[in-house]
Amino acid sequence: MTDRNAGRVTLAEVAELAGVSASTASLAFSGRGPVSDQTRERVMSAAAELNYAGPDPRGQSLRLGTSGIVGVLIADRIGVSFRDPVLIQTLDGLADEISKIGASLLLIPELDRGTAAVANAPIDALVLLCVGTEAGEIARVLGGRGVPTVQIEGPENNAITSVNLDNYGGGRAAAEHLAALGHERVATVTLGVDRQRVVAPLSPEREAVGTVETTLERLRGARAVYPNITGVIAGSSRVEAGRLATLRLLDVPAAERPTAVIAQSDLIAVGVIAAAEELGLRVPEDLSVVGFDGIRVDGFERRLTTVWQPAHAKGQAAGRAVLAMLEGQGVPSADFEVSFVAGDTTGPVPTTR
Repeated sequence: MTDRNAGRVTLAEVAELAGVSASTASLAFSGRGPVSDQTRERVMSAAAELNYAGPDPRGQSLRLGTSGIVGVLIADRIGVSFRDPVLIQTLDGLADEISKIGASLLLIPELDRGTAAVANAPIDALVLLCVGTEAGEIARVLGGRGVPTVQIEGPENNAITSVNLDNYGGGRAAAEHLAALGHERVATVTLGVDRQRVVAPLSPEREAVGTVETTLERLRGARAVYPNITGVIAGSSRVEAGRLATLRLLDVPAAERPTAVIAQSDLIAVGVIAAAEELGLRVPEDLSVVGFDGIRVDGFERRLTTVWQPAHAKGQAAGRAVLAMLEGQGVPSADFEVSFVAGDTTGPVPTTR
């Protein structure tokens, strides 16, 4: 009898154990085609028993096992993501580095079947860009096939090379600034805590099951100063999302309104200011606002108080890690600092409410 553990397990061996044809097993892994749930489960069980990670996506390439493509798993839809200047700067930095070997980027949204799609994509390497903890399983599967994986701002994972940002320190710096100005009633408008990109109250239940580490770390930083801070989830880094979230946040009696808001992105912060003005509130006389990112927002002429981050440099670091790993080199994780930038959107606590 052939030793199934000798060498790399093949798809044919999985099909044999599952009692199906090789083509049916292939369709079960791709997630496409007329394969019943029962058959797919039988194939996956056989694969798990044989420790089979799946077909090597690079084997589908026409170029001697390399595709010249680096996959990037992003947290939101393409259209939404391309309106986020921070993501664009990060992608620019990544592209600058991988272009040195003539490689291209393939963007795949994490939403819906994004993780399944990336598992079958003919890519040479994968970059996880601020996605949730669920993507760690995809990194494990691709790692089993020898596909290098780098994450930018993800949960701690010793098995994945990471490009980290001090999101905790940034959230804390924003909160400490407001505390120094005397603010006690402080709220936050956050990025998404999970895949549900909807405006919703920041409840303990939602936070407990949150999967987006960037959001959670910035919130933990703010809580180091304001332990009981609460607020609204904007769901994504968009001005309109920030505006809608703030209208909900401020829909309380004047005496209960926060005197300051920590927004988890500059785009959200601009939405916070738009909502405040819509309600007849002055910034910062009636409401102080702090953002995060340090970007220029089109059409916004004020100097936003914010926390600056090196988005382009993060992308470059991820790109350098990818190139080194493709050469078979070990790469340590990279850590980036943030810096607080004072602007004209924060001030002392209002004397009258």
